[in-house]
Amino acid sequence: MTKQIEPVDWPDRLDVWTRYSMAIKASGGTTVYFAGVTAAPPYHHHPHRPEEFDTLPGDLPTQTRMALENLKKSLEAVGGAFGDIVFFQFFSTTMEGAEEAGAIRKEYFGDHRPASTTLQVVRLATDPRCLVEVNAIAVVD
Repeated sequence: MTKQIEPVDWPDRLDVWTRYSMAIKASGGTTVYFAGVTAAPPYHHHPHRPEEFDTLPGDLPTQTRMALENLKKSLEAVGGAFGDIVFFQFFSTTMEGAEEAGAIRKEYFGDHRPASTTLQVVRLATDPRCLVEVNAIAVVD
């Protein structure tokens, strides 16, 4: 079966653009799950070694770009792209710089609108200098 990904909108949906869809219908293809993607080097020690996080920038927009670059590498490793993502979660410890981070996200997703949620959290379960963590579900051929 050929992979199909389509947003599902309500019949009375307002004609406004949003970064996300309320629902995504996916069929065919292979489902791939991505979790714990941050701006940190993907392969680091556990338990964490603080020095491995020393190069992290301290702002949300830059860490957003770095996390999305790490997600991009994982997507490419499975033959996918941002347009294959059907569900996306964005966790951040701050909303300072959120508008710029949203613009950076649009650079990666373009007009593709996966079902998604953005959450501010107290802390991520990693080095406290990490400000962003993303999870995604994609359907690839």
